[in-house]
Amino acid sequence: MLRPVLLAAAIAACFVAPLAPTHAQTAVQTVPARNATTQALYVLFDDEWERGMRENPEEASYRGDKRYNDRWTDMSLAAIQSRMDGDRKTLERLRAIDRKALSDSDQLHYDVFAWDLERSVGRQKYREYLRPVSQRGGIQTAEGIAEVLPFASVKDYRDWLARMRALPPVIEQSQALMREGAAAGNTPPRVLMERVTGQIQAQIVDDPTQSPFYKPFARFPDSVPEGERAGLQAEAKQVIAEQIVPAYRAFATFFANDYLPKTRESIAAVELPDGQAYYDFLAGYFTTTDLSADRIHQIGLKEVARIRAEMEKIKAEVGFKGSLAEFFQYLRTDPKFFYKTPQELFTAYQAISKRIDPELVKVFKTIPRLPYGVRPIPDNIAPDTTTAYYQPGAVDGTRAGYYYVNLYKPDVRPKWEMMALSLHEAVPGHHFQFARGMELPDVPMFRRIGYFVAYGEGWGLYAERLGYDMGLYDDPYDRMGQLAYDMWRAVRLVVDTGMHSKGWSRDRAIAFFMDNSPKTRQDVVNEIDRYIGWPGQALAYKIGQLKISELREKAEKALGARFDLREFNDAVLATGSVPLQALEARIDAWIAAQQRKPAQG
Repeated sequence: MLRPVLLAAAIAACFVAPLAPTHAQTAVQTVPARNATTQALYVLFDDEWERGMRENPEEASYRGDKRYNDRWTDMSLAAIQSRMDGDRKTLERLRAIDRKALSDSDQLHYDVFAWDLERSVGRQKYREYLRPVSQRGGIQTAEGIAEVLPFASVKDYRDWLARMRALPPVIEQSQALMREGAAAGNTPPRVLMERVTGQIQAQIVDDPTQSPFYKPFARFPDSVPEGERAGLQAEAKQVIAEQIVPAYRAFATFFANDYLPKTRESIAAVELPDGQAYYDFLAGYFTTTDLSADRIHQIGLKEVARIRAEMEKIKAEVGFKGSLAEFFQYLRTDPKFFYKTPQELFTAYQAISKRIDPELVKVFKTIPRLPYGVRPIPDNIAPDTTTAYYQPGAVDGTRAGYYYVNLYKPDVRPKWEMMALSLHEAVPGHHFQFARGMELPDVPMFRRIGYFVAYGEGWGLYAERLGYDMGLYDDPYDRMGQLAYDMWRAVRLVVDTGMHSKGWSRDRAIAFFMDNSPKTRQDVVNEIDRYIGWPGQALAYKIGQLKISELREKAEKALGARFDLREFNDAVLATGSVPLQALEARIDAWIAAQQRKPAQG
């Protein structure tokens, strides 16, 4: 999965921010001659990018655009309303452009932009911005954005100081949204919010140097003059002690006394205002399909049964004599499946990444130029987040992509899951998808960095199976890990729809997950809580994987001996991130083009 951006900003954005280019890239982009209609479309794309970066500074920072590194997204109700009004006006402007006058490729760009923008406008009525805090992020983990900031010059540090000084008003804005959400009955489940208390407390320190916000000042690069460093450190300590800590202390009091008691006891999205329509919307948005919750639930049950049968074969292969449930318990608890220290676990993740890299040429003709690295998930969020995630590189190539791995409690991070996890999060999964997307030629920049969950996470899950084609699953326990990860995503279809539309309890969802997967309880509980807090998102993985696998089977059948897996995989990535229907149309056209080619030899 992708690393969650500061959720408060992401929720408040309510516009197609993920679909556009950095200012510098826009300025240097060369394009062929355009007619007036095409020109109007591309001007709209550029205008929306600029609006997105200006109104969502955190998004700009994540994209490598440094112009707004000294500020946060304005979370006031007036600013949120202004952004939503801007989305509606942009949609009107887009619809005024004659789609029929565009080339085939520009019609695709139009359609992708319209699909996302229409849904941004459509979801406004659900007022998600009234829930700006979750157990996975929010104003209480605002310092996390420092992970992607450059800190290479004095100005970079002064921008961070300015951002630090600007934080207390944003905390107050979040409190105002939470108060309105509580009054409207639009709150997160209490079981999730109880996790947030500790995250807020981590910001309340007596020693400013122990604040997460101080981390960039603990070490300076050579490019920052020695004579500037002490002054920067002194300013940071002062801001933390006099502004940030008091703001978080007040937030902690508000959260504990005013907000937490008013959060909802229910976990189902259908219990929110207009909840059934909201969950139906989210299921369609994340899967980019019109599948109903009931249909998705049934697909999940079918996949669970199929994968269980495959797991039984692995159990027999390794000679385990007990039941599948007992085999799961063995995989969860035997010490041989775990590293003893965080450093050993981290070193092993790095080694696996190096093992994968040379095998990529077996399944791709095109290898992206952007490098990637492996980093530990920050300690302050590791207990409450997933096993790993991916952070895309900067659009201009100045920051590599990073595969973040969770080193918290190595005794619950089994070795057998590490290969499948690395294939998904790093290469050829998310890193290939994002890096290749940035290198797509002759497309507007918003298409190069676009992200549709069903495509992106479907590709990540599909990439796990490419390990077989690369010869990386020679150990039966690694194959069990791949099946465990496939099962993980199949279980999601069942428990997400179960909890949010069929009345399942949290305990029932945890039990179903544990009964069908060898993942440890620590992971399972975090996963279930993630599905509770992010309804519908987890449905996209398996639905996307099934579609990509279906298209591969279609291509193999249609092309026979002429089918080249490397070319198929390149074609999927060359499409860029799009709704699944658009991907299918693109691959159908690719198959037809391959059929028209003269046979070799």
